Amino acid sequence: MAATEQQPLLRSVPETLQDGIKHTGVILDFEDGDPENPREWPVAYKWAMVSLLAFTAFTVTFTCISVVPVANTIVDDLSNHTASPSVSALLVTIWELGEATGPLLIAPLSEVYGRYPVMNVCNILFISASLLAAVSESTALFIGARALTGAAVATNVLGPAIIGDIFDNDQRGSAMSLLMLAPLLGGAIGPACGGVIAQTLGWRTVLLIATGLALTCEIAFVTCFRETYKMVILKRKVVHIQEEAGQETSGDAKVEAGHRLWYAITRPFAVLFGSSVLLGISLFGSVLFSYFYVLSTTLPGILQTRYFFTPAQTGSAFLCFSAGSFFSVLVCNSSLDRIYIRLRDRSSTQKSRPEYRLPLAIVGGLLLPFTVLAYGWIAHLQLPVALLLLSVGLMGFTLLMTMVPLSAYVVDACGLYSASALTGVIVSRCLMGTFLPLAAGPLAQELGYGLTFTLLGLLSLAMAPIPMLLFRYGESWRQQSEFTRDA
Repeated sequence: MAATEQQPLLRSVPETLQDGIKHTGVILDFEDGDPENPREWPVAYKWAMVSLLAFTAFTVTFTCISVVPVANTIVDDLSNHTASPSVSALLVTIWELGEATGPLLIAPLSEVYGRYPVMNVCNILFISASLLAAVSESTALFIGARALTGAAVATNVLGPAIIGDIFDNDQRGSAMSLLMLAPLLGGAIGPACGGVIAQTLGWRTVLLIATGLALTCEIAFVTCFRETYKMVILKRKVVHIQEEAGQETSGDAKVEAGHRLWYAITRPFAVLFGSSVLLGISLFGSVLFSYFYVLSTTLPGILQTRYFFTPAQTGSAFLCFSAGSFFSVLVCNSSLDRIYIRLRDRSSTQKSRPEYRLPLAIVGGLLLPFTVLAYGWIAHLQLPVALLLLSVGLMGFTLLMTMVPLSAYVVDACGLYSASALTGVIVSRCLMGTFLPLAAGPLAQELGYGLTFTLLGLLSLAMAPIPMLLFRYGESWRQQSEFTRDA
């Protein structure tokens, strides 16, 4: 694995006090069979944790996307006037602006204090902000609550990192695929349920249901989840060993923790801007991810104004995106680890390389521009709605075929720094997801859907060579950064 974090856990430890950990110089590590080692946990428990993370990811996306079909209705209700396209789009995309800021603290805190406390605190903040959105009486308060809800999302940055904590390299593909599948189901069920419930019980009920789901997740985290971050677990062992040895541990602990926290907070920027590989992944992933929100903000208008869909029918149309995403995740689940193992075994050194995760991303990156182009021109020419929905499904298929391998690549390449690396990638991705959709609506009004999505297709085509270059040269480029360098 690349970038294993080599930091001293203890300066001097008697050999007789090494309960469950081995001491080599100043580095402590788990012994084989250590029950506290997350890699040694029972397989059933590991998959239970992955399922919990997946359910949380489902809840997050359900909460985010369920308002898409009724965004105009919410603005009309809260402001007592007809909603403008920009305000309605902001209602959806402001989430991403919050999600761009939250990880800047979430990831560093998880690397200092552990995944468990950070996940629980973020879940509580998420529940509180979702409830605030449900009872909002003004557009400004609702948008602010949505931004806070996005900032409290921990699953996107910590979910892949936790999978990296508990699974070996050649076992992560299936777990990562399940983690990516869950939000897609939320992205399908959210709009479908949101449209129907909003028409019958009101849009506030949709958010109250989302709050209930988030509360269920938090109860499961408090009762079932265990700490997974290796360095935090080992540091606790060190404290225990020092206490048994009669050594003082409180003297400089707070000052040292403060230094570690500040270093961890600044680390995402150091990791992102200190690695050309992560910069390339960030640029590629942010452009592709923003297309999901471009689709989310343009599809309701297209269906309701050109095909005369009701809000409930509009919400159900998002099932096509999730159906395509579901098939893509099945492909990734069945082939991502197999491709990785086959390429590793066929190499002359039989050495694991993160680049072996990228072949599916290369295929997805090449196919996506054509699905974007098809979506725009089918809407522009008002071709049969079945073709439009087929293009939506194909866009979901190609997006996920690209995004799943990219997340697995970042986790493999950055090792114990994966949370910080994912933070840097997520921040740029969320900023693009916030502002590009705001430009897509006015651009479509000026140029039409055909030309607008032609430009977007050309942009994604320009990004397509990035995973190819990383597959070919990524190994040597990674050695230039301390955060992605092979151990």
